[in-house]
Amino acid sequence: MIALAASSSSSSSVFDQPGTLGFLVVFGLAVIMYFVFRSMTKHLRKVNATARAEAAQAEADAKAQGHPAGNAAPPVS
Repeated sequence: MIALAASSSSSSSVFDQPGTLGFLVVFGLAVIMYFVFRSMTKHLRKVNATARAEAAQAEADAKAQGHPAGNAAPPVS
C-alpha cells in the first residue's frame, strides 16, 4: 500500500515542484509590491504635507481671531 502511494505521487508536471515557474511568480510579486509600496509612500507623504499645512492654517486663523493656540507652548519670561 505504501509503494502504491509513493508511485502515484511522482508526477512530471511543471506545477508539482517549485522551480523556475515558482521563482518567477515570487519574483513577479516582489516587483509588484515594490511599486505598490513606493506609490503608497508617495501618497502618504502628500497626505502628511496637507495635514501639516491645514494645522498651520488653523493655528494662524486662531491667532488672527485672538484665541491662543491649543498646542502652543506658554511664553517664557
